[in-house]
Formats: sequence, C-alpha cells, structure tokens
Amino acid sequence: MKRIGFATGYSPGLTVRDMIRWIQVAEKKEFEMGFFSETINLVRDAVSSLSAFSISTNTIKLGATQVVRLRSPLVMAQTMATLDELSGGRTVFVFGACTESHETRHGLDLVDPVVSLKEYVESVRKILTGDEVSYEGQFVKIKNVRLSFQPLRHKIPIWIAATSRTGLRLAGAVADGVLLNAITSADYSKNAVDIVKQSAQQAGRNPEDLEVAQLIVAAVSKNPNEAFDAVRWEVANKFTPIQAGFNFSQKIRVGEPLTKEADFRNLHRAYETGGMEGLVHAIPESYLVGMTACGTPEDVKRRIDEYVRAGVRLPLVRPAQDGVAAELIELLAPA
Repeated sequence: MKRIGFATGYSPGLTVRDMIRWIQVAEKKEFEMGFFSETINLVRDAVSSLSAFSISTNTIKLGATQVVRLRSPLVMAQTMATLDELSGGRTVFVFGACTESHETRHGLDLVDPVVSLKEYVESVRKILTGDEVSYEGQFVKIKNVRLSFQPLRHKIPIWIAATSRTGLRLAGAVADGVLLNAITSADYSKNAVDIVKQSAQQAGRNPEDLEVAQLIVAAVSKNPNEAFDAVRWEVANKFTPIQAGFNFSQKIRVGEPLTKEADFRNLHRAYETGGMEGLVHAIPESYLVGMTACGTPEDVKRRIDEYVRAGVRLPLVRPAQDGVAAELIELLAPA
C-alpha cells in the first residue's frame, strides 16, 4: 500500500492504552496516519485519546472525528490548536454534523445540521488564524474573541465526515478533505467521490487539492468465515435503531447498491426480537463481503484496492477486533 492509515476508537473493549500500543506499532511500520473515531456510541473521548497518541508517537499523522455543537466553536479551536502544538503539527480534525440522534442524546435544540456544520468550519478556521474574530451566523455567533497564544499552524486541516449527498457536497465546497463512512461498498465510495469533486468544481475549487479518506473495517484470517465473524459486530452497529434509518436512506441516495429496503425491515425485526445478538446474526453475508475488507490476506488487499480505485486516496483501516490488528498491520504495512 502506498498510503495507508490505522484507525481505532470504535470498540468498547479497547482501552486508550491498548490503542496507544497499536498506534505506536503502526508508526513503526510507517503507516501515514493514526485515526480515532468519536462516535454516537459514546465509547472513548477523542480529545483525551489524541492527547495520549500525541505524546506517545513522533512522526505519524493523527486525526479524529469531532461532532460539532457538542463543544462550542471557541472550545473546538482552542482544543485543536493545543493538540496540534502537543503533536508538533501532526493533527487533522474531521468535523461531523450534529444530527437529530446526537441532539436528542445530548439534550440539544434541533437545528439544521448542515448549516451549523458549515458555520463551525468557517468560524473555527477564523479563530485558528490567531486574529481577533467576530462571526455572525444563523447558529454560531461570536464577537471579538481570539486565542491568547499563537497556534503552531494557522491552517490546521479540517475535513468533513460525510455520508449523505448534502454532507458530501458541503465537504467539496468548504473543507480540506472528506472522510467517507465505514460499512459501505466501493461502488458507494465511487459515487460519493464524484459528488465531492463536482461540488468542489462548482465552488471554483480544484478537486485534486482535497484529501479523500475512508474508514474501512477489516479482518484477516486464512479461514474467510472466521474473518466474516470478526466483522459482524461492527457491521451490525451501523444498523441499530439509532443509526439504521439514516444509514439506509442516505447511502441509498448516494448509490449504495448493497442496501435494500427489505433488509431494513428484516434487521429491525431481528433487533426487536433478539437485541444486539439477534441483529449480529441477521446481517446479510453480502454486507460482510461487500462493505468491509475481510477474508484471506489476498481478499483484504484486493478489497482495499477496490476502494482506492474508486477514488479513496487514504484508506484508514480499522481492525474489527483487537486480535486481528497485528496481522493487518503486518499485511498492509508500507515498510
């Protein structure tokens, strides 16, 4: 792999110390980025984890998703500048929309997620210049604020985590890059990349200047069925009641050929009758094969190459279980 990243943060069973160990191994093997997912499942905290990664590594780039509106723009800018300083200028931050699911869980007012996401990108960027900033948006309103220290970099890369057509268009129009969601097919990725590029062109930007990364859930085994079983839990997590409606509808609109309306009903029924265990066992094998990079070593490499050929420039491989991390790192290491 010419470019490859290692992603973590999704499994409840991995402690931050476990994650540090794997990020350090990935750095030694010359992976380009160590990535952390801050998710609606409320696992570990991104800021704390990135702090730990920063002081435990020296060269690997570090990135994390951050859901907007859970922190104010000023706090986000302050945090970004601090972590970038701590890491020596190695950080990338990926803003995600605060959707109705997030708002409900965190007791926030319901607002337009796309408008608020755009305003966060714009206002945080201004604060990171180190100048005094005022910003008057529909939801973000700040007046005469500035950081009391100079950021190490005045332009820390901001990507947008996007799944829907609207989010993908916003990423192409205003962000430095896009992070495509995990548990999608390479066909979805190709369609998503095309939407991002078209939006960039319409905004008068050069699409080639934008980073295109994607989280790819992976498991490797000489026995393909063992690899399939390893990814079932994480695939199922995308189709729990809190996420299923969004994932089905938005991915279908982008052009995900593997998701069907009948699957939505079947998986919902499986969760209602059997809980998470029932959902895990109800996941169609086509999802495991087509929406992850799992199987034999040859299968994993082939699947990641399919995402790259679809337009993904930086695959961020996320081991489905701790037990497969070492073999995946060895298999995919550029070094």
